[in-house]
Amino acid sequence: MTIRAPIRFKLPRGMHVWLFSALLVAAAAASCFAQTASSASPVVLDRAVAVVNRHVILSSDLDDEIRLSVLDPNHAPQQELPRQQALEQIVSRTLIEQQIRQEDVPAIEPAQQEVDARLHEIRTELPVCARQDCASDAGWKAFLVAHGLTAERVQAYLRYRLEILRFIEQRFRQGIQISQQQIEVYYHDTLLPQYRSGETIPPLDQVAPRIQEILLQQQVNALFDNWLTNLRQQGDVEVLDAELATEPATEPAPQPAPAPQPPMSPNGSERRNP
Repeated sequence: MTIRAPIRFKLPRGMHVWLFSALLVAAAAASCFAQTASSASPVVLDRAVAVVNRHVILSSDLDDEIRLSVLDPNHAPQQELPRQQALEQIVSRTLIEQQIRQEDVPAIEPAQQEVDARLHEIRTELPVCARQDCASDAGWKAFLVAHGLTAERVQAYLRYRLEILRFIEQRFRQGIQISQQQIEVYYHDTLLPQYRSGETIPPLDQVAPRIQEILLQQQVNALFDNWLTNLRQQGDVEVLDAELATEPATEPAPQPAPAPQPPMSPNGSERRNP
């Protein structure tokens, strides 16, 4: 067996000093970087602001909700959605989504045609969007960029809201009966006082279907509000951010019908007050 002697490299004269100095400089630089990194404040990319039944809500979720609020016709576009209100809306939708999964409600996912129809309404009828020519592809793209949104995110948002509204309709609308007496009371006590003296008043039988729908939606909203309040009381909702702990007075989730209802014209259609 032949034993080979280890190979030795001989550094040129003066190289020992240069290499040692380089190692010292590198070590000093690493030490300086470590001290700087440890003394500097950490960069927070995202953080948890609340937990809903072990589901974490992030600060970025609030930012996303605020950006999407521009699509809500009930929200003034010139005013930014407060972070507290954004959190309340997310908490409510999270509770509803968890309940949907728990009850395994079938056939609530909207068809793509419904999502497209809702998107068309937004692009053509939403005031802030109409002013920016969202009906055209170029205007819509500019609108999305201006508000930090993407077409995919808007599609997902609309689909999610339609899914929740369909769940509300299925769960609370069925079984509600509106009596003829309730329709007559609404006609005499609520509708007729909205007409000025001398104006033509529509007959009861002409506006009865619309009144029935209004009363039905009012009951659906009342049942939904009570149900959601119970969900919040029974659920485990913990707000981790002290600045968001105070709950604002706001509508917690999308409602199946707008309120209040406008007066009706003599032909039974809705009439806008001047």
